Formats: sequence, structure tokens, C-alpha cells
Amino acid sequence: MTTASNRSAQFTKLHKVLKKHYKPVSVDANRPVLEHLVFACLLEDAHHGAAEEAFASLVEEYFDWNEIRVSSIRELTETLAKLPDPPAAAHRLKRSLQHVFETTYSFDLEGLRKKNLGPASEALTKIDGATNFGVAYVVQSALGGHAIPLDAGTLEVMRILDLATNQEIESGAIAGLERAIAKSKGVEFGSLLHQLGADFTLNPFAADLRGKLLEVDPEAKNRWPKRHTRKPKTESAPDAAPAGVEEAPGKQPPASETEPKKGSAARKKTAAAPKKPAVKKDSGVKKATTKRSSAAAKSESGRASSGKKTSSGGLSKRKPR
Repeated sequence: MTTASNRSAQFTKLHKVLKKHYKPVSVDANRPVLEHLVFACLLEDAHHGAAEEAFASLVEEYFDWNEIRVSSIRELTETLAKLPDPPAAAHRLKRSLQHVFETTYSFDLEGLRKKNLGPASEALTKIDGATNFGVAYVVQSALGGHAIPLDAGTLEVMRILDLATNQEIESGAIAGLERAIAKSKGVEFGSLLHQLGADFTLNPFAADLRGKLLEVDPEAKNRWPKRHTRKPKTESAPDAAPAGVEEAPGKQPPASETEPKKGSAARKKTAAAPKKPAVKKDSGVKKATTKRSSAAAKSESGRASSGKKTSSGGLSKRKPR
């Protein structure tokens, strides 16, 4: 991780690079504080144009903020379909309006303008549905404070540029950012940085986005997220082959599982081989014994009665000596 002085210099360099590729978007100062909060719910991780279209759709399709508050997430998601993550935006919007209504029994946050910046920021933080990005956006746009809004896409960009630690990304705040960027340039820098983060959210592997970040830090290529590649089709070969016949490389069964099978098969074949001659010998002895027994029986029966039938149903005939 870079030192504090190097980070400050990198923030300044980042600002210069952003000014080359983006133009700042002006904030509508006529919006009430509540509308700034609503717009922040839509702007998070989205381009400014898409957020403006979503805001206009809310105004056109719903009678007032209360109707939006009681609407289902599914209905709001359909209205906010042009945003990168409509369900997430719908949840932020509905929860924020619900909290404001339950707290003030109205949809009015203008009282925050009369408070000092510290208490006003704390009051915004307590609103259910208001994220770190939403609080910073309202503080900067509606209350005139110095806060740089950071959403998920922007934080990931700062990680790639080695300008944010893992702990800072989890907390949603980067130490020293507001000190490195003057308050007079805070709105401009926040708008430019947000556009870079929105581009990353839309397509993190875009070539032009990669080029912009490499202008700031050539070493950013080593921190770039990796693409998720599909598994090769060859791994599905064992599914087509009969079980136990052939398996993919690296997945062969241990020798202890295969050798006994082969050995047992060999033993079966070996054991089965001597059975045939053994049966022949036994059958031969049996036939010889039977032959002698039948001959003796015939001789006895011949002596007893020459015309009596044998057990086989045939006539007994005495053989000449």
C-alpha cells in the first residue's frame, strides 16, 4: 500500500486523468433534501443519465412519495428497469421513504438544512436504506458539505489503483480523500470519479476503461480482476464413458479400488478353468460305475426272469460270455 503522501499525489493525478476523459455533471440545486436522497438511491452504481430517467419515471408513474412507499418491490423494479441493479435501487428507495415517513409522519427533510453539518450527517446516517454513498451525496449536494460519494464500482476502481485498503472498501470511506481534494473541487471530482465507477460497474473489462486506469497507475494491470472462464469440455468425457471403464486425467481411482477387481476377475477365471476337466473325470467315473451297476443288475435280473423289464423300460438281454 502506498504512503499517505503518495496517495495524496495519486489522488491529484487521478483528478487530472478524469478531467481528460469525463465532464462533470451539475447538481440540481432546486431539489428538496428528500429528492436528493431519492436521487442518490437511484444514482448509486449507475450513470447519471440512467438515474435521471429513472427519477422521471417515478414522478410520471406515481401520484406522490407515499404511493411509492406503499408500492411493492416488484412494481418499483419494473419502473427502475433502466438502472444496472433495479431491485437494489428499489429496496434503498422504499426503505428510505418508509423510515422518513415513520420518523417525521411526512416526506420533508428540509429541517436538516438548519442543523450543523455534523448533526445533519448523523441524522442521514440513521435513515434505513441510506447507504454511505447516499449520505455523502446528500451532504455534498444538498447541505453544502465536503464529502466524496463512493459506491461499490468506485471503491473497486480505487482498489485497483491501490488507493484503498480492504478495510476502507468494507467501510465505504477512504481516509485522506477529502483532504487531498479541495472542497472547491469536491463536486467536480465526485462527479468525475462516479462516472468512472459507473463505467466499471457496466463493464469492468472494457479496453478504454483499462487504458484510463493505466494512465493513473501502470501497475494497476497486476490488480485487475480476472475473468471467469468456463471449464473445458473435455471434463465431461467421463460422463459419456461407462462407469469404471475410463475417467478424466487426474481423477483416476486409486490402485486399491481397481486392482482387487482385476485380481478377483483373474482368480475367478483361474478357479473356473479346472472345473471342466474335474467334471469330466467325475462324470466318467460316475458313468463307469453306473455302467457296471447296470450290467450287474441286468445279469441278476436275467437270472431271475429273462422276460422282466428293467427300470429303464427296456427288455433285459443277457450278453454271451
